[in-house]
Amino acid sequence: MSTHELQSLLFAPSPAVSLSASSTFTPNMKLPVHRWFRYSAGFSAEWIESIIRSVPGLGPIRILDPFAGSATTLLVAENVGSESIGLEAHPFVYRVARAKLAWRSNPEAYLGKIAEMSQVAETVSPSTRGYPDLIRKCYSEESLKKLDALRRAYEQIRDDSPASELAWLTLVSILRKVSTAGTAQWQYILPKKQKRSPLAVMTAFDQFAHMVYHDMRRSESLSSPKGKLLLGDARTCDSVPQGFANLVITSPPYPNNYDYADATRLEMSFMREISGWGDLQESVRRYLVRSCSQHVPESAVDLRDVLQTPELSPIKAEIGPICERLADVRESKGGRKTYHLMIACYFRDMALVWKALRFACGSPSKVCFVVGDSAPYGVYVPVIPWLGTLAIASGFKSFTFKKTRDRNVKWKNRKHRVALQEGQLWVEG
Repeated sequence: MSTHELQSLLFAPSPAVSLSASSTFTPNMKLPVHRWFRYSAGFSAEWIESIIRSVPGLGPIRILDPFAGSATTLLVAENVGSESIGLEAHPFVYRVARAKLAWRSNPEAYLGKIAEMSQVAETVSPSTRGYPDLIRKCYSEESLKKLDALRRAYEQIRDDSPASELAWLTLVSILRKVSTAGTAQWQYILPKKQKRSPLAVMTAFDQFAHMVYHDMRRSESLSSPKGKLLLGDARTCDSVPQGFANLVITSPPYPNNYDYADATRLEMSFMREISGWGDLQESVRRYLVRSCSQHVPESAVDLRDVLQTPELSPIKAEIGPICERLADVRESKGGRKTYHLMIACYFRDMALVWKALRFACGSPSKVCFVVGDSAPYGVYVPVIPWLGTLAIASGFKSFTFKKTRDRNVKWKNRKHRVALQEGQLWVEG
């Protein structure tokens, strides 16, 4: 069946879903633990729970999320009593998720660590020297000194205990609350966009600590399996036992040029993990599925070599012409972004993900990808049927797609005629 025929089958209209069943992270900001860190690429915890409770015929549910993000799926699995494993390749986001999964540790120990951190912060000599320009643009001198005191205090009292990791998250999570800089829709920091009334540093710190303590108290009666989080690559699913999962719920990166590495540049810069944007390639991007042009500089990727890889053979006849067209269109664009390389590398990476998932999934099993299609430089890329085709080539049985919303409908400069959409790609194994 051709891609065109698959689109006719897959993109049939379906009933609209409610916000609570959507693939956006926004509803989570009202939920305990989930609200501790706003993750730009997350999805609804309530929607995940509804999926887990409604999937029939699998017996005891064992869940895998190969793109775990800030641990939304694993936290839901804990609440519904399911065993779960998550993989996250972004080192900083992995640490955020690991800290959130410490919510079932001792809340009194956390409160004691926060008190210790506050006391030490009062005794250290803060300094704003050594911070990159981005940080200086985002904070007043007074706020930066107080934040620096907290950072130095954390370095003194850290001991890698759950309480220590939660203290780290408390500091990290208030950085945007006390900044004068605005944030774009997808978490990119915008120093030129000024907020009128950022919170005072210690007010934000104390308020956040109170919220974390309150949320941790909710876990005291919970006896379900704890989610297991691994720093790992979805393209290999290393350390996931063969046949472990009978349900995969995840949202892989979309091939829409969103830079997941850049989304946490503010936090990583403040914590002295990077000194600037240029450090992101080595510290983050090299670990991630290649879904943006920053991953694929022209000097590092040969398009022909990528298209010749066996992983892309199921879609080679269709992806080749589209990549060539993107290469041609690129020459007329000022930015000359390497979308042709990004698309080829993205689908090669996702083919590897499907092969790894086939190994990690038992039989029967179900996989649900929250995913959207793409049209870089106005060239439409049929993401959903290609992903389904790659899944079947990896040993899965069938796939269907349910649209949940249209995307980019307000963009007046859209060049392509196919409306972009987002939804659930269901794969049977």
